Amino acid sequence: MGETNAVTDQVRRATQGESSAFSELYRSTRPMVARLVAGFGTLDADEVEDVLQESYVRAFRGLPRLKEASAFTPWLLTIARNRARTRLERRNALQRMEEDLADPEPETVPALPSALQVERDIAVVRQLIAELPEGEEKKTVQLFYIEGQLTAREIAEQLGVGKSTVTMRLDRFRGRIKRELLQRVLAGRWE
Repeated sequence: MGETNAVTDQVRRATQGESSAFSELYRSTRPMVARLVAGFGTLDADEVEDVLQESYVRAFRGLPRLKEASAFTPWLLTIARNRARTRLERRNALQRMEEDLADPEPETVPALPSALQVERDIAVVRQLIAELPEGEEKKTVQLFYIEGQLTAREIAEQLGVGKSTVTMRLDRFRGRIKRELLQRVLAGRWE
């Protein structure tokens, strides 16, 4: 009961803008949230950490909309569960696409020498980058794929965001590339 009251008090203080309350809230609830997320057995340690960070960012941003401070813990656990499911669904969808791309039907895909395939794929990636709307995602992708000198952590430091934000942007972009390549495979067209 004391732990529940402590969390409720920390939520109230955080809602009032007391910055130390956010740290206390994170420290007191993280073990429970980490156990829940780690229970999604196929997530690796980096994915678990990303899900934790995403969950707390969402919860802390949404804190002003929380009607009852005592509802914070179940609400946070729901956010974490949903983030973990989304991560697994996204990863499973990407794996299915990769498998589809790795084993296309021979009659639908003209045989190309591997050097031409790589050149074509690079052209598709550059075209997709050029088509991105101006903004943080495009800047992140350009730094990582076009300039290619910085790690995700270094890009995060340069842009003043968390590493998980950079990796999320890069994952989103890789998903676009895979969808575009898959559409071209299925359409049987190579431009």
